[in-house]
Amino acid sequence: MKILLDTHTWLWALGDRARFSRAGLARLESKVDRFFLSAASTWEIVIKVRLGRLRLPFEVGPYLHARVALTPATRLPVAHEHALQLAELPLHHRDPFDRILIAQAQVDGLSIMTADRAFEAYGVPLVGL
Repeated sequence: MKILLDTHTWLWALGDRARFSRAGLARLESKVDRFFLSAASTWEIVIKVRLGRLRLPFEVGPYLHARVALTPATRLPVAHEHALQLAELPLHHRDPFDRILIAQAQVDGLSIMTADRAFEAYGVPLVGL
């Protein structure tokens, strides 16, 4: 299965694994599933750190470079096709970062690993934590 990690899922996988069920942890460690991390997640983290809404153990740039290198996920850029897909999405979810993740999942045929129940309204396949 190809799985796009929601931003919080990726952050929790790095430092708060208690938020995952046994099944969720097993999936994260799966050699069968292929994981993706969106550039939109990096963008979201940088913005939240700068606004004081997220704290990291050290500076955001070095933190993200180091952690992305440790993540067994393929980096997923935001492409024009992803942005254009936003025009097709109803406004069930207003968070722009989550909306681009939904668009990426739809365009690229990905499931999303998230704890956010609002994703259900879009009919993308979800993977629980």
